[in-house]
Amino acid sequence: MPLTPLSPTTLALLDAIIPDVVFDGWTEAAFARAVEVAGLTRVEADAACPKGAVDLAVAYHHQGDAAMVVRAAEVDLTALRYSERVAALIRFRLEAADRELVRRGTTLFSLPHLAPVGAGLIWGTADLIWETLGDTSDDVNWYSKRAILSGVYGSCVLFWLGDDSGGEATAAFIDRRIANVMQFEKVKASVRKAPVLGALATGVERLLSGVKAPKRGAADDLPGRWTL
Repeated sequence: MPLTPLSPTTLALLDAIIPDVVFDGWTEAAFARAVEVAGLTRVEADAACPKGAVDLAVAYHHQGDAAMVVRAAEVDLTALRYSERVAALIRFRLEAADRELVRRGTTLFSLPHLAPVGAGLIWGTADLIWETLGDTSDDVNWYSKRAILSGVYGSCVLFWLGDDSGGEATAAFIDRRIANVMQFEKVKASVRKAPVLGALATGVERLLSGVKAPKRGAADDLPGRWTL
């Protein structure tokens, strides 16, 4: 998922709202104060952020995603196994976030009407992790990789929010979750080798062979494509 730079107005509002979010959350009241602090008119603010504080919460998440990509570019990950690279990027992403701001964001995106937005942000982070690591999958694996990593990342965020160990417990939790995923991959490999289950798995794979990943650079509101 390509990252779009935040506009100067959005950046100004984001900087202005952060001190209030810690106490009041991503709320309309906090957004109104941010407009005043940033020295903007309400018309200017609404033009940049039609959904007010919700748009700023989304912008804060995207800002963290961008910081993760920058950090990944600064570190040599080539000596690590692929699973270790995934774990490293999850750690980089959490290090780029403020715990209280994320806690308030978790509360915001747990509201029923905003839950799809929150899920989309997690999916976007998982997608960006794979893209940063050079994932080239173009079939159903494109979806399964991101779905699995979304679950892993979401659970890591929840653990991190309650971690008071200074980060050591979270790092260990990330490693355990990634290990769980690798065990799942081993089970899939063993199933393919089994006489009966292997034939069934092969049939399912053939059925799903027409599922293709979204085209790079295509409209981001399309779920994917199917080829015959």
